[in-house]
Amino acid sequence: MAILNIKNLSVSYGPVAAVKGIDLSIEKGKIIALLGANGAGKSSTVNAIAGLIDHKADKMTFKDTDILSLKTEMRIKKGLTLIPEGRRIFPSLTILENLTLGGYLLKGNKTGLKQQRQKMYDLFPILSERKAQLATTLSGGQQQQLAIARALMSRPEIMMFDEPSLGLAPKIVETIFDLLVRLKEDGNTLLVVEQNVAMVLDIADYVYVMANGEIRAEGTVAELDETQAIKNAYMGGE
Repeated sequence: MAILNIKNLSVSYGPVAAVKGIDLSIEKGKIIALLGANGAGKSSTVNAIAGLIDHKADKMTFKDTDILSLKTEMRIKKGLTLIPEGRRIFPSLTILENLTLGGYLLKGNKTGLKQQRQKMYDLFPILSERKAQLATTLSGGQQQQLAIARALMSRPEIMMFDEPSLGLAPKIVETIFDLLVRLKEDGNTLLVVEQNVAMVLDIADYVYVMANGEIRAEGTVAELDETQAIKNAYMGGE
């Protein structure tokens, strides 16, 4: 069952069309990979879904509710969240403060906020050990864990990841991808933009391949393995 449906999504930066009328259908409880070379329109797509940039679409429904006119905060309240490229944690705040800000939707529920923070500490033990530490002092992998934990504080139903492995050591990348699988097993729906094609194909249930702002191919990993679609997207072929 699709939890997010998008028809004819377009994003432009002045005269430049970054996303050219694409359709996406995100199935509940699955990991969906959005692949393509740099400049293909992947980040613009997830930023548009999150409401962070201007966009147009014929349809954008989340759980059968129209969200196209909603601002970012309301989309988060509905259950959509984005872990952006580069993590964008609050470096001068502690881990505890970062998580508290991530749980701002629970600000009127002190017990719920405390319980959600504890869930994050259970999921990410290193954050519990260092809760009073400034976020800027964490390693890249630890900062990525914090970024994910901060997003989970809002209790999302769809998590969008923009290049979660960017800038991380190979061993840390394995840890992050193991975490993505655990999030799926816990019932989360994931839309993952990722340059590490081999690793994301190992965990994805369904794949969209973008090139020049368009969806050039889609299907299961097995279906796309039988085509040149992924290679063409990265090599510039058709």
